[in-house]
Amino acid sequence: MKNQLFILCLACFVASCQKTQESNFKDEALSIIPEPVNIDLKPGYFTIRNNTAIYWEGEGLEAVAQYFNTRIEPAMGFSLSIKKGTGRGINLTLLDIEDELLGDEGYRLTVTPRNIEIVANQGNGVFYGIQTMLQMLPAEIKSNSLKKDVEWKIRSAEILDKPRFKWRGLMLDVSRHFFTKEEVKQYIDQLSEYKMNIFHWHLTDDQGWRIEIQNLPLLTEKGAWRAKRVGQWWTRTPRQDGEPADYGGYYSHDDIREIVQYAKDRFVEIVPEIDIPGHALAAIVAYPEISCTQTVTDINVGNPFYRIDENTMCAGNDLTFDYLDKIFTEVAMLFPFEYVHIGGDEVYKGFWQRCPKCRARMKNEGLSDTYELQSFFIKRVETILQAKNRKLIGWDEILEGGLAPSATVMSWRGMAGGIEAAKAGHEVIMTPNNHTYLDLYQGEPSVEPDTYSMCRLTDSYHFEPVPDGIDADLILGGQGNLWTESVPHFRHAEYMTWPRGWALAEVFWTPAERKNWTHFVKKTEDHFIRADFGGINYARSMYNAIITPFYDENSPMQIKLDTEIDGLDIFYTFDNTHPDLYSPRYEHVLSIPKDATWLKVITYRDEEPVGKMIRLRIDELKKRR
Repeated sequence: MKNQLFILCLACFVASCQKTQESNFKDEALSIIPEPVNIDLKPGYFTIRNNTAIYWEGEGLEAVAQYFNTRIEPAMGFSLSIKKGTGRGINLTLLDIEDELLGDEGYRLTVTPRNIEIVANQGNGVFYGIQTMLQMLPAEIKSNSLKKDVEWKIRSAEILDKPRFKWRGLMLDVSRHFFTKEEVKQYIDQLSEYKMNIFHWHLTDDQGWRIEIQNLPLLTEKGAWRAKRVGQWWTRTPRQDGEPADYGGYYSHDDIREIVQYAKDRFVEIVPEIDIPGHALAAIVAYPEISCTQTVTDINVGNPFYRIDENTMCAGNDLTFDYLDKIFTEVAMLFPFEYVHIGGDEVYKGFWQRCPKCRARMKNEGLSDTYELQSFFIKRVETILQAKNRKLIGWDEILEGGLAPSATVMSWRGMAGGIEAAKAGHEVIMTPNNHTYLDLYQGEPSVEPDTYSMCRLTDSYHFEPVPDGIDADLILGGQGNLWTESVPHFRHAEYMTWPRGWALAEVFWTPAERKNWTHFVKKTEDHFIRADFGGINYARSMYNAIITPFYDENSPMQIKLDTEIDGLDIFYTFDNTHPDLYSPRYEHVLSIPKDATWLKVITYRDEEPVGKMIRLRIDELKKRR
């Protein structure tokens, strides 16, 4: 009887332990960005060892298996064998019968202690499953050097996942500062790891022409190079007589083909942008005959020039369109994606108004103003692109004067342009600057590199691309845009992109109801660790205090302090000393002591400093009113 009672108690104890273990497993959250549609955690782990095999079944999956090998080998110190078929190990499979629930880009990932299985309708779905699996491995997997004594375990789970939007991208401006072929590849690598599928490549602007056009060689011989400058944008000195123009560069046809294939291997489409008719100073310097005045001789270096030096192609000259046909012939040959971006933004029309050829064009075409002349220009370019089986995208200014019949609008000046285009039945890509412009400040300006305006991590994360009352089917998705006037090198491009790019990845992939800011912050901190192992730069601006001066009707300036994330304590001083854990802690709105010169602020968490020391003169703070 005692033995039976002992066995019964033991069985109850084991069952209780199993339930407790399962409960603990259920409570353990995964740090996957973007958040999957559904995660069902299970007990146990799958461990990758040097005898683990990758099995593949389906066209193109052998390359995906090899991609996985290249990602894990530097840290693990070994490659996995790759075999066609199925077996015990890691299985990558394309479904014979399509699973409608997964759509074109979805996947199912099943991890048990014995096997891993990723199934999808198409290869990109398997690739995205690989990205999720990589994020489930220890953070050291991002390292490019061997990491010993790490157990390469993946948590058991069943994950069902697919994207909310089909357009999920980042834009990199390589005109203001040239980025090398290898740096462009790194950027594509980084965005693809977060299931983004669009790389918008801003190749031309006033400060440089970056794509070789063999039929117009001066575009790169002259247009790709400018005088070197540092310092604040729009305060620089123009190129001086005799000064060399040797700062810049361009991508040859071979470079572009290599990058296009590199992106294709990661299921990323490249959208080239040739910015016209404005933002064309580099092209006009190379071929002045396509301008109205033919007076510009130097590439802009970041000095003031708008409305002074012509940067707009002549809309009245047929030679302009002949040259554009040559340009887009080579662009279409190099870039297989169906979309080409033509800019169309910030077109100064003053030179058109004074140009005899432009005035004659307006008269002959029955155009009432220069806005209609711009519409004529865009529609004619659309015809050129359609002849090459390409679709036109433009910034929302292409709405002015009448939208080209089949154009897709990229809405950057808020959402209004996108709403107008969608109501007219046009497809829209939402990129409003207050949510998606990655060149803006992401925290307290006094401790950030110089730029303008503000787009915090919260602004990016809380972006909703589909406005109320708009047909969601017309909103293709969105992207983050990194303009590089104040981004002189690749390390800073990374700093400006991450973690806001992670936030946007979740906006464009994850169902709105699955998003959770508090959980995203925790995931972001985990991905900071991964970025450290990967040598990737990023901003920790979310930890810095937010300082807001304000005035009541009948009182002097007061100061409100806040934080972007929860769980931080704010300490401050007005007495010129550095605040720390023992300084006054912010509890309520601050009044400024008489004759105070400085406000200094720092954030702590768990009695450790996490934010930067912010030091502001009171007189400078008053100017923020």
